[in-house]
Amino acid sequence: MDQNRAAIRYAKATLDFAVEKNAADAVEKDMRDIAAVISESGELQQVLESPVVKSEVKKNALLEIFKDSNEITKGLIQTLLDNKRIAMLQEVAFKYIILNEKRKGEEVAYVTTAVPLTPELEKKILAAVTKATGNKVTIQNKIDESIIGGFVLRMGDTQYDASIANKLNGLKREFTNSL
Repeated sequence: MDQNRAAIRYAKATLDFAVEKNAADAVEKDMRDIAAVISESGELQQVLESPVVKSEVKKNALLEIFKDSNEITKGLIQTLLDNKRIAMLQEVAFKYIILNEKRKGEEVAYVTTAVPLTPELEKKILAAVTKATGNKVTIQNKIDESIIGGFVLRMGDTQYDASIANKLNGLKREFTNSL
């Protein structure tokens, strides 16, 4: 089974259990913490992905880092360890957040631009995305000068890349292929 589908299944099972226990939002907060910590720590990513590091070491490290987490979150970590799938913890966290936002009828559109969005442009993007999804949408703007211009819009598993860097890479591929 591909890792993306497995991550969705773990996230869905965790969300279903969290909803049943009235802890979906507390677990979402934990998942946001997990995603952020793993993103910021290359060493933690390496430890989680390493087949050499024993599961017990991974478990102790994760439970120490996330000791204030909900019991459901700790149960997810244990399940992933037991099933030798702990390397996908960050992906499961991302999927959980997406699923819980959809359950609440909200979505977050992540817009990456080379310069900060103006309030006028943010309203236009918000209107277009809300119309397309039919859900309540909030926008989070991330600045990345490497895209040169344009924007990259990501909602859930869907990404629309209208950046100048992407267009330049496309031209480069065309020229390379035509030689």
